[in-house]
Amino acid sequence: MSFGSRPAIPTVTVTGVPDPVPEGVQVLDVREDVEWVHGHIAGATHIPLRELPARLEEVPDTRTLVVCRVGARSAQAVGYLAQHGHDVVNLEGGMLEWEAAGRPMVSETGSPPQVV
Repeated sequence: MSFGSRPAIPTVTVTGVPDPVPEGVQVLDVREDVEWVHGHIAGATHIPLRELPARLEEVPDTRTLVVCRVGARSAQAVGYLAQHGHDVVNLEGGMLEWEAAGRPMVSETGSPPQVV
């Protein structure tokens, strides 16, 4: 029995993302508010996954790196956004890999940034 093939989700690892993120590439963080405030990529757009359909017009029109904690929610977002014509790629390993690689983050809490 065949259920058909699903299109591959465009994915990149942290090592495949230049530091800093290149001009012309936007970052979209689809984590929940509590996760965002503790640590995120500076300059990222924040739209929680559950709000994405209602806030689709806020998604950047340029190449977009989509992130979450480990890469599962962002993969869902990439699939959805690609169906709506967006040029998107998923960050495999998410913010946990970003943090483990020592990549820069900012916090809204006044404490050092961390992934929660």
